[in-house]
Amino acid sequence: MRTETISAKDLVGVYQAGSHHMVGDGFPVRNMIPGAGVEEQLSPFLMLDYMGPEEFSPTTRRLGVGEHPHRGFETVTIMYHGKVAHRDSTGSGGVIGPGDVQWMTAASGVVHEELHEKEFAEKGGLLEGVQLWVNLPKAFKMTAPRYQTLVDAEIPAVELEKGAGRVRVIAGEFRAVKGPAKTFSPVHLYDVRLTAGHRTELRLPEGFNSALFVLHGQVTVNGSHVVGEVELAVLGQKGERVSLEAKQDSTILVLSGEPIAEPIARYGPFVMNTRDEIIQAVQDYQAGKMGHLS
Repeated sequence: MRTETISAKDLVGVYQAGSHHMVGDGFPVRNMIPGAGVEEQLSPFLMLDYMGPEEFSPTTRRLGVGEHPHRGFETVTIMYHGKVAHRDSTGSGGVIGPGDVQWMTAASGVVHEELHEKEFAEKGGLLEGVQLWVNLPKAFKMTAPRYQTLVDAEIPAVELEKGAGRVRVIAGEFRAVKGPAKTFSPVHLYDVRLTAGHRTELRLPEGFNSALFVLHGQVTVNGSHVVGEVELAVLGQKGERVSLEAKQDSTILVLSGEPIAEPIARYGPFVMNTRDEIIQAVQDYQAGKMGHLS
């Protein structure tokens, strides 16, 4: 009887934050993508900012990022601590707190704001989260904007064997359990919690770009490479298997996506395929075609 051998993904490199700065006046971030030195090899993921963790004192000010535009991609905000309020020019909006995810498809263009939620700001507290930018294929860049609020209770969790921890499936699929996020290209996004001294194995598709971002703790990848706190482990496209062993209780964000093999033109909050499309985006925003917040 022939047994199929599934090869392990290589670990291409381990990267630290490229910068540590404020976004607006409410989000202290460490930039991992592209600031860590990786960019094209992680398509469709354009950016990963790690917010906090930072304690905020009570205030009546609305800290955060005021009205600003986006076109051509999606923003994905994953909250671990604290609460953030969002509203945009399509009339969508809401509050996300610990365990919740906001998946905003800017597509043809939106204007939005992201602020500390009013009650959270007034009480103060710990803020921690991740924001991803996910590119859109050319065919979808000018489609209608879309907004998804994925609350903690709606995100399925898979308990790992022998008390090793759990995997929350935000997008894609893990062991036949599907996440609630609707995506325009194949993406797997997992919030993984591993218990110290335990190990587990993930399967990520061959040909996909994949990475592991360790928010807390320390893990050994494929039995040999140690990845520590606030480090990004980039994996190769070949193979499918990734083994993780937790040296400490660990929180890991796993991202894996099918590459978008198209040109990228970037300018601030706009990500398109050509310079002309970027110029058009700027003109459309200035002409009010992406709307405004009332």
